Amino acid sequence: MTLPNSDQWLVGLILLGALAGFVWGKWRYDVVALTALLAGVICGVVPADRAFSGFGHPAVITVAVVLALSAALAQSGAIKPITELIAKVSTHSLFVHIATLTAVGAALSAFMNNVGALALMMPVALRSALDADRSPALVLMPLSFGAILGGLTTVIGTPPNIIVAEYREEAGLGEPFLMFDFTPVGAAVAVTGIIYITLLGWRLVPKARREKPKNPQERFKLESYLTEAIVPKGSDLEGKTFAEVDALIYEEESILLGVVRGKRRIPATSRYRRINEGDVLVLEAGPDAIAALARNLKVDLLRPDKRHDELMRAEDAAIAELVVAPGSRLEGRALNRLYILKRYNINLLAVSRQGKSYRGRLRTFNFRAGDVLLIQGNRESVDEVVDAMELWPLAERGIRVTGERGPLAAAIFVASVVAAAFELVSLPIAFTLGLMGMLAARVLSPREVYEHVQWPVVVLLAAMIPLGDALETTGATRAVAEAIAGASGELTPVFLIMILMAVAMTLSDVMNNAATAVIMAPLAATLASQLNLSPDPFLMAVAIGSSCAFLTPIGHQNNMLIMGPGGYRFSDYWRMGLPLEILIVAIASPMLIWVWPL
Repeated sequence: MTLPNSDQWLVGLILLGALAGFVWGKWRYDVVALTALLAGVICGVVPADRAFSGFGHPAVITVAVVLALSAALAQSGAIKPITELIAKVSTHSLFVHIATLTAVGAALSAFMNNVGALALMMPVALRSALDADRSPALVLMPLSFGAILGGLTTVIGTPPNIIVAEYREEAGLGEPFLMFDFTPVGAAVAVTGIIYITLLGWRLVPKARREKPKNPQERFKLESYLTEAIVPKGSDLEGKTFAEVDALIYEEESILLGVVRGKRRIPATSRYRRINEGDVLVLEAGPDAIAALARNLKVDLLRPDKRHDELMRAEDAAIAELVVAPGSRLEGRALNRLYILKRYNINLLAVSRQGKSYRGRLRTFNFRAGDVLLIQGNRESVDEVVDAMELWPLAERGIRVTGERGPLAAAIFVASVVAAAFELVSLPIAFTLGLMGMLAARVLSPREVYEHVQWPVVVLLAAMIPLGDALETTGATRAVAEAIAGASGELTPVFLIMILMAVAMTLSDVMNNAATAVIMAPLAATLASQLNLSPDPFLMAVAIGSSCAFLTPIGHQNNMLIMGPGGYRFSDYWRMGLPLEILIVAIASPMLIWVWPL
């Protein structure tokens, strides 16, 4: 066995640095990937003229188009009958409730991006859990895991499948995997996983998370944030508009939620109304800010009562729980950089991260995907901020239907699937034609197409592909494959496939699944070559392993996005996820050998 040369060491260190960045989580994964790519160019392991070749890669184009098509299906109303079905069965037994949600999530994610399937189903799951008086924790993790499992069944179900399919042709190993080449093994794994989740998996959620649901005010413990103050005679606040009062208290880390005037409850969205003597101000303020408010505003603090709950429901007021979606304009930014309160005329009441209410300064709070926000404003403003900031409502708002185009959108999508399945055109062309059909049918506007593509995912893939190529061109992949082949001794191919799948799962539990597939696919193909075996079962093992991230909330976007709404903790995931991953390895490995002979 030859010793690694300097280029191999360099590309290995760069990828290890990228892995550390993904696990650290302080930088967005697309930023980490771009940094690693530039490091590869500077060190000379990635040719400068090939640095951005990934942006034209068929896998990147396909992922971007599938993301847009997923949004078109959701917005057209094509899937609305399915969500209505779930609402009907939710009042049945817990077994039926969980089984239906998990199976429907899996079925949708076979043909949609699995994050998109979760976005569509999560409000339905929460609404149905509330109607059935069940904890969201009982249904959200099964739904998330089901959506991940469903993505295993088709080439477009998850980015790793697309990457592995295109790599097969790129590496000269044959034609790209077709639309349903993943189905025999993927479907067996998905069905087994759904049965496990339905019969046993949900029982492994800690009992503390299975308690009956609380309303938003109880869950965020709003009483510790809200206080009331009466405006005395001669106060400087008398005659000022609500907007002027809000500006005065902004520096004190406080927000005016509204005013109680006699029997009237006036929300702060009435920005140009004026304060009168005797008005009771309902204020949001952290514990440290309450004394400063009383001193600086010269108002008399009152003990909170139930009036703030009434205020939330006054006139046109609306209160909403929202999740920060991946790629949201809020992600990585703070309120004092966005002016969100003034622009959309809403109040941010509280923030929850990983199931825990945040008690610090809301103005400087840097948002992350998966954070849960509690906001208050008029209904129109809430709808505007949801659309403009890429937030997911945790209460069903209904599916926005663009005309009566649901059946047409479904027909266009099915035509794209058929064209790809029967090789009438290549996969990227088939789905790009489908997207153009959606535009022509006005299911989506060109602006909405760009809005619904998750650009961080696209940039991540485009940056990682040249680094994956560098693994091969420097010989690093061959060196690792030779080392594995030499150390494997008398291990049978099925055990090697199990090990390969387990390694891909482990990586995917701490870094993005697409990045895992980019790194592991060349290794799998080279290892198969070293052993004089067919590369297909090895590549399929990488596709399955890369997509199965069930041990942590950071391994897959779905897991991260359910953490806050479900009230889960980091350690809750492996309880249900570890047995599932073991089961997947046990089922998939022999199936791969049977479907894709060595």
